[in-house]
Amino acid sequence: MIPWEKIDTAKIPGSDEELRLMRRGKEFSIKLGTNELMNNRLSGSEVALATLAAKQIEKVAKPVVLIGGLGMGFTLRAALTVLGAKANIMVAELVPAVVAWARGPMAEIFGDSLSDPRVEIHEMDVAQLIERHPLSFDAILLDVDNGPEGLTRKGNDALYDAAGLRIAHTALRRGGVLAIWSSGPHPKFSRRLTTAGFEVNEVNVRATGRGGGARHVIWIARKR
Repeated sequence: MIPWEKIDTAKIPGSDEELRLMRRGKEFSIKLGTNELMNNRLSGSEVALATLAAKQIEKVAKPVVLIGGLGMGFTLRAALTVLGAKANIMVAELVPAVVAWARGPMAEIFGDSLSDPRVEIHEMDVAQLIERHPLSFDAILLDVDNGPEGLTRKGNDALYDAAGLRIAHTALRRGGVLAIWSSGPHPKFSRRLTTAGFEVNEVNVRATGRGGGARHVIWIARKR
């Protein structure tokens, strides 16, 4: 078996934690400590984050979408496929090295997605972009940390608390959707979304996108 090779490391802003980019042949993994945050062989739930959200706004002629977290680009590439030629997609990535990895060692995985004219890459905290753009987005897609119960950065909690959800609600246009990826269920968070003014649908999806494997959760929350 081909051994894993460490390609690079990157500090997470606002944290003492460090991401590691690993490669084994054509397989890539981004790890935090002993936890694997993402792997290019497990993309099903990240793709579903984009496709489920896009279904909610399919009648919008020129959708403006914000994606929080670039990762390995699964959600971005799916969004480019399903949103159409007139979409505007902003991607916020907190860790600059993740963008550099996308343009460097993982360039084959990303293809031409980062240079697509519909895409804007912002190396900053997605929470700041949300707060600065009231009534601007038809959809906000969050694949930040591990979901509402984060692993990588305490500051990410502000995205998912009551105040953060109200700010996201304000950033959405009428009928807009907030779609959130999580590694697992969180009943209190579903209630928190409802209290913040959203109509909530909780969807279980497979990490592989097929019949087996771990289940992840996506909340599809439409602005009331």
